[in-house]
Amino acid sequence: MLLYALALLFLLLAGVGVLRDRRRFGNAVCLGLAVTLLALALLATLHRADSAAAETVLIVVVLAPALGSLVLAGLLIANGLKMVRKEGRSLANLLALLCGLGILAVFALLLAATRADSEVLVVIARTVFLLACYLSFLFACFVGYAYLYGRLTPREDVDYVVVLGTGLLDGSRVPPLLASRLDRGRRLYERQVARGRSPLMVVSGGKGSDEQLPESHAMADHLVEHGFPADRIIREDRSRTTEENLRFSHAIMAAADPDYRCVVVTNNFHAFRAAVFARREGVNGHVVGSPTAAYYWPSATIREFVAVLVTYRWANLAVGALLVIESLNF
Repeated sequence: MLLYALALLFLLLAGVGVLRDRRRFGNAVCLGLAVTLLALALLATLHRADSAAAETVLIVVVLAPALGSLVLAGLLIANGLKMVRKEGRSLANLLALLCGLGILAVFALLLAATRADSEVLVVIARTVFLLACYLSFLFACFVGYAYLYGRLTPREDVDYVVVLGTGLLDGSRVPPLLASRLDRGRRLYERQVARGRSPLMVVSGGKGSDEQLPESHAMADHLVEHGFPADRIIREDRSRTTEENLRFSHAIMAAADPDYRCVVVTNNFHAFRAAVFARREGVNGHVVGSPTAAYYWPSATIREFVAVLVTYRWANLAVGALLVIESLNF
């Protein structure tokens, strides 16, 4: 009963967190803990059941994560190879491939530790396994909650539609990824106009070292070329990162109206991390995502997860240190 009670407690904490501000990463962790504890409670109930069917279900449930991890590794490797063929050999494009190989490496290390007569190898394997479980838990929380967050489309009236920039093609042209954001932003703008509102479109993005003009200028030109009214566009052209996109856009909107409301547009894989940063920067609005090519999603999602880990690096380093100490003292 204790596990069920704890699962209910964390579910209530997640619910309260969502009601207060659904942009908090803590909501994802609480929801993940609730699901994990509920799963453990159900496993304990099955373990106590004296029947062949219960034992069969228990064996399947225990083996499923291992088999699922191997299947996931294969899919990530295949996706990573496709990503390299389509997008090139940058570190960001290699993330899915590297994660797939990393999962296989953990399995290989665990297998070697069971067969080798080495206490040092056993300790290393145990430590790596604990850290891998922790990262896997956080990743599952991130992906699951990001999916839920993406389904909660804001419906309130807004004063601004903010579109976050990304790199330009050949230093001057809007790529398909950014065009998708602009299209979603335009649809949100038109929806507001249809409701009698008159919002402004804030296009946010500065000039990179390899770009001929600021991203926001290319974004504004793209919108105007497709019939968007030029007098409804505000260009934020100083930012270099997502945090700066949100910080500088917030400054523009707050200077005009401290009580403004907005909606921020980015790609779907980026929406939840942008929402976390929007909360930290004091932006009064939620984030929505635009569609992304399926092959691009795994590496992009892993990159977003790494960025969130870095954002909460001190908490993650503390937990990681505790896991290492626990492994050494086991």
